[in-house]
Amino acid sequence: MALPRILVLISGNGSNLQALIDRSADGIIPGQIVSVVSSSAKAYGLERAAEAKIPSRVHALKEYYTGVPKEDVSGRKAARAQFNRDLVSLIINEVKPDLIVCAGWMLILSEDFLEPLENASIPIINLHPSLPGAFEGINAIERSYEAGQNGTVAKGGCMIHKVIKEVDRGQPLVVREIDVVKGETLESWEQRIHALEHQAIVDGTVKALKELVRVD
Repeated sequence: MALPRILVLISGNGSNLQALIDRSADGIIPGQIVSVVSSSAKAYGLERAAEAKIPSRVHALKEYYTGVPKEDVSGRKAARAQFNRDLVSLIINEVKPDLIVCAGWMLILSEDFLEPLENASIPIINLHPSLPGAFEGINAIERSYEAGQNGTVAKGGCMIHKVIKEVDRGQPLVVREIDVVKGETLESWEQRIHALEHQAIVDGTVKALKELVRVD
């Protein structure tokens, strides 16, 4: 029986991609990473994919914005819509994954991207470096650090959640916590969260694959 096909979306260093590659190789993740798509041609994660002999591709939004001024709101909206359509086509018609894992994908997945994938019964999970209901969206690590140091929160962490149109509000599959340490540096806080992420993304992917099997 063929292993479920996994597509990983990345934008940067790819340390969480590496965790997925390693745990797929040793059988902890019961699936095969068949493709990596990066939103940046400079992402080191592309080198990680190449080292693991995983096919990869760059799908960069900035290429779609070429020649479209920032003040041209309708033109940039149309460019983003085309970016989404092309990415959906790539996923459904070429990669044909059973599961999509966003492992540091830095672009918001809008409804016109999510709807056709939902119709194709391709679930998407995402890694977000904050706890459920806290610090949704960008700069979550920095925002949670500041809140911890000023006493607003006592814990931080990360979660793996199902992707829905509301940003970072999908059902959590895995949640990992750390305690705030007063006087800790942002660098230390970030390192501790990243350490949680590497295990959480593996556990979340395993859980999503098990749900996929139950559904099928």
